Amino acid sequence: MNSYGLLAVVVIGLASNLDNAGVGIAYGVRKIRIPWYSNLAIAIISFLATLLSGLFGNWLAFWIHPWIGQLIGTIVIVSVGVWVLLQPFVEKKAVPLDHETNPVTRLLRNPEEADKDSSKSISLGESILLGIALAMNALAGGFNAGITHLNIWYTSLSVGVFSFVLLALCAEFGEKYAAEKLGNRATIISGLLLIFLGIHQLL
Repeated sequence: MNSYGLLAVVVIGLASNLDNAGVGIAYGVRKIRIPWYSNLAIAIISFLATLLSGLFGNWLAFWIHPWIGQLIGTIVIVSVGVWVLLQPFVEKKAVPLDHETNPVTRLLRNPEEADKDSSKSISLGESILLGIALAMNALAGGFNAGITHLNIWYTSLSVGVFSFVLLALCAEFGEKYAAEKLGNRATIISGLLLIFLGIHQLL
């Protein structure tokens, strides 16, 4: 793997999981524990989501011209980046949480809802829905890796590792320093990284 490929794999892994930073801080601030096995389950879900979308992108790449594949990958990853950037503004105009019907949106806006039994700990069962919500960005990253011929196994592993590490570290950071504002900053950084990667790979 060349230096650009390695950089792209790391950027996808990081950008796909910066939501984990915000969620980890939210849990840390509220003293909600994320046991290692629940965190591992979330990381595995992100790994599998990246791998499956990467395999689909890889399959699609066999049927189209490489340049078209690059263009599609760029459009997908930049679109997701723009969508991520717009989330803080969309949330200000969103319907009240009590009327939000989409469970994924509810969890990302109010992650403590994953703690259904109010035990102040995310159980293995509770981690599944949270893992699915956090894996949404990983789908775009995996598809981009597949259609642009990045190594999808390395990309999936990068996403899984960053998922585990960011959620664990930021939960501890949030508990000690209560830095709630980092959540929105992480969203902005994630969006910018995805847009940068998409534009760079097209050029």
